[in-house]
Amino acid sequence: MSTDPGSAARALAKLGGETRPGQIAMAEAVATAVREERALVVQGGTGTGKTWAYLVGALLDGGGRRVVIATATKALQDQLAGKDLPTMVASGLRPDLTWAVLKGRSNYLCRQAASEASREADAPTLAVGPDRSGMGAEVTKLLAWGQQSQTGDRAELDFEPRPAAWSSVSVGSEECPGAQACPSGQSCFAEAAYERAREADVIVVNLHLLGAHVASGGHVLPEHDVVIVDEAHETEDVLSGALGVTLTPGRVGAVARLAPGSALVRHRDSLDRALTPFVGRRLAKGATGEPAVAEALADLAQVVREERSALRGAPDGETADAKARRERAAKALDTLAADVDTVLGAADDFVTWVESSGTQPSLRVAPVDVGVELAKMLWSSATPILTSATIPPGISARLGLTGTAVEIDVGSPFDYRNQSLLYVPRLPDVRHADHEAAAHDELEFLLTAAGGRTLALFTSWRAMRAAKAALDGRLPYTLLAQDDLPKPALIEAFRTDESSCLFATMGFWQGVDVPGDACSQVVIDRLPFARPDDPVAEARRERAGPAAFSVVDIPHAAIRLAQGAGRLIRSATDRGVVAVLDPRLAEASYRPAILGALPPMRRTRDRSDVTAFFA
Repeated sequence: MSTDPGSAARALAKLGGETRPGQIAMAEAVATAVREERALVVQGGTGTGKTWAYLVGALLDGGGRRVVIATATKALQDQLAGKDLPTMVASGLRPDLTWAVLKGRSNYLCRQAASEASREADAPTLAVGPDRSGMGAEVTKLLAWGQQSQTGDRAELDFEPRPAAWSSVSVGSEECPGAQACPSGQSCFAEAAYERAREADVIVVNLHLLGAHVASGGHVLPEHDVVIVDEAHETEDVLSGALGVTLTPGRVGAVARLAPGSALVRHRDSLDRALTPFVGRRLAKGATGEPAVAEALADLAQVVREERSALRGAPDGETADAKARRERAAKALDTLAADVDTVLGAADDFVTWVESSGTQPSLRVAPVDVGVELAKMLWSSATPILTSATIPPGISARLGLTGTAVEIDVGSPFDYRNQSLLYVPRLPDVRHADHEAAAHDELEFLLTAAGGRTLALFTSWRAMRAAKAALDGRLPYTLLAQDDLPKPALIEAFRTDESSCLFATMGFWQGVDVPGDACSQVVIDRLPFARPDDPVAEARRERAGPAAFSVVDIPHAAIRLAQGAGRLIRSATDRGVVAVLDPRLAEASYRPAILGALPPMRRTRDRSDVTAFFA
């Protein structure tokens, strides 16, 4: 972008819509950061227009830079690729701009797997397990779609296949041997997507793929000059998971199916038996600290090495399909061996735990601190631009940004003091036996005062279901619950039935945009502190020592609460109430730290103020 102070404003005006001072300031800051190759962290409240600001700031002057944009939600990916980037071209700001959406390899149909699945000899493998009823028909439908599709992208399907059906025609990066070793490599959908990305000016990915790039040592994404992370408050947790390892008996079984006759099947069951007693527990001394788990993993590592050795030589008369299967099995065994070694060698800066994944136990290992890897694998070769409506305190240091990172807050264009009201009713403590019934009565009052039109957010499925059960039949409004419909259909039903109320859990605390009267109130059941037994949070608390509550728990709750409250005011004409049914927000000694993350709304504890606001 030109150094002319008015260039950002003119460019934003050309894109249509109302330009705002915060948006202009952000675009100029991004342009400066990109030009000077300096890290930038921007907090821009709801309504700032952050997407246009960082697109204009990073792309307007061309400069031959390749930009990666990593988002936390698919909806934002679709908006960027389907609306925002095309508008930059149509407006004439960057008529030559090219872009590509890049996803993990398992999101694309694999032509080689599909070719093998279509053969009659493979038919029995399509109907394994309790999911087999109707599986053949689904796979046949997928094969026909694969013949017609231009991209092989699963998102283009007009139906949702069962996981087992999709896995019959797709492969993940842990088992793909690469285009050079695959008979179908020259027509591979995933390789074509990566080729488009290599030629594009802008590559749109999600945070999980960005994490996979870091975990691979920088080998997933093409070379790039700038990384823009949208919804940056999600980065630390998502990247912690992406840089870790997950081992399940099901994964061992899947690798065993790639190598028929493998002894791995027996070790799948051994791993299941070893992990099951520890479900829901953190392994404080790592996997090696529990003899049964350590023994199962050591035995698994040994048999994986033996199976891998057996695949080294090509048998006489090997067909192209057989060779492709052998190559996939070899790659899967190599990846499994590396992950088992990682689990067994996890140092003190990793946390290990076992959780339930469907009907099987899942062994998870994740780094407590992601900053070192990000600094080494990402920020060392690309300029980082991080933005969110709510930036957690200390995020620069935790994400490995150097002390030269610039942090700014461009505010929000909304008049929160006149548009909104924060209400914290006088209720029993959340740990008191009387709290839940009192909260349900308060919720009934709030829904009545607002005439329905309420998004009620809960910190657990149990709390959501209990509230809906308590209020069913007591109110004249449609009460929608998160498990009634798929998320897009549920939001549309809430939007179109203006007096309806939507009860939902943490998946709806962000990414829900319902401007207008349909969402005139957001009710939050309690402060969203991390679970005491969350393994990564627990490890971070231990590292923080006596300051753990203020360093780990309060920032987590503050950011999550701000995200939930941010569902209310989505336009300059919106008005509404945020009600938090947790008296700690008004009474606890730490309340200023949490309130400080919220927009500057008027505050009250009196019902009469809520009634007057809606009147």
